[in-house]
Amino acid sequence: MAEAYIVDAVRTPVGKRGGALAGVHSADLGAHTLAALVERTGIDPGAVDDVILGCCDTIGSQAGDIARTAWLVAGLPDHVPGVTIDRQCGSSQQAVHFAAQGVMSGTQDLVVAGGVQNMSAIPISAAMLVGQQYGFSTPFAESPGWLKRYGDQEVSQFRSAEMIAEKWDISREEMERFALASHERARTAIAEGRFAGQIAPYPLEDGSVLDTDQCPRETSLEKMAGLEPLAPGGRITAAVASQICDGSAALLVASEQAVEEHGLTPRARVVHLSVRGDDPVWMLTGPINATKHALARSGMSIDDIDLFECNEAFASVVLAWMKETGAPHEKVNVNGGGIALGHPIGATGARLMTTLLDELERTGGRFGLQTMCEGGGQANVTIIERLG
Repeated sequence: MAEAYIVDAVRTPVGKRGGALAGVHSADLGAHTLAALVERTGIDPGAVDDVILGCCDTIGSQAGDIARTAWLVAGLPDHVPGVTIDRQCGSSQQAVHFAAQGVMSGTQDLVVAGGVQNMSAIPISAAMLVGQQYGFSTPFAESPGWLKRYGDQEVSQFRSAEMIAEKWDISREEMERFALASHERARTAIAEGRFAGQIAPYPLEDGSVLDTDQCPRETSLEKMAGLEPLAPGGRITAAVASQICDGSAALLVASEQAVEEHGLTPRARVVHLSVRGDDPVWMLTGPINATKHALARSGMSIDDIDLFECNEAFASVVLAWMKETGAPHEKVNVNGGGIALGHPIGATGARLMTTLLDELERTGGRFGLQTMCEGGGQANVTIIERLG
């Protein structure tokens, strides 16, 4: 099978909810990283076969196939198509998978993959609720077929996070220590300039430029302990959950032929890509079996991986995943994760890949594994190998 190479990756700074990027139209937010990617790689944008962007809640400013509109807003060629995909939180990681698969199949040579989400403008799950305005019931959980299969029970990420904490005996204090480490790691990464090379600074209307992630906080275990749980008597609080935020990211995936023809220098090779499903009521447990499946299919062990990115939707998700897979915390989310850096759902997969690639290069690691929990009980896994 043909190889798929990651040529480059770029992202916006992540803007906090109601922060610097809140008023930016989603198409412009996506266009920013697409234009930056073309500029950084020096590719002829007319040679791109397709643009694949992840995005959830594709209504309002995110409707109308935002992959296509963002490319056009960036001033790039009309003849290059675009497609928007939704695999919930894994949407832009899946975009990378589809791009790599297109290249591996031999049907495409240059594909742009990424994601965009403005959660300040379009609240999470807005698309699920908009039908109520027209007299429709809420999606899936009230479907007769769903009720017949799974019964009349709450299906939510918050319930899942609580169920995971209980099943894997993860205390509130353990989750708060994990959350604090996420913030500390993120602040250290920012202070040391680890993200500087991967960020395309965003010019704002007031003439200033946003060049730094806005979400990491100065916090403490004492502050976290004072928060009320999201459910009465529960262990999950806002402190151990990912932050609502805004951002975009994009990668260029190329075939060996395209690398040679366009004089490109790839930064990484895609070693493995897969996606697996799990119980949709538990929802957030997907990364556990998906990671085990990916390692088995690739013939690798957990010890072969130098760095991991497991999305911090909630602290309990990553802590349970580490317990089940044996991934050591010192190799997981070493620059912080969604608890500190935010989780712009449709863009997070590409943001994680961008950060993982940079960190492999900074530390000299060879293999990186990325996974994330996704709505419907799904999880993508990507393993990349640093080149050079």
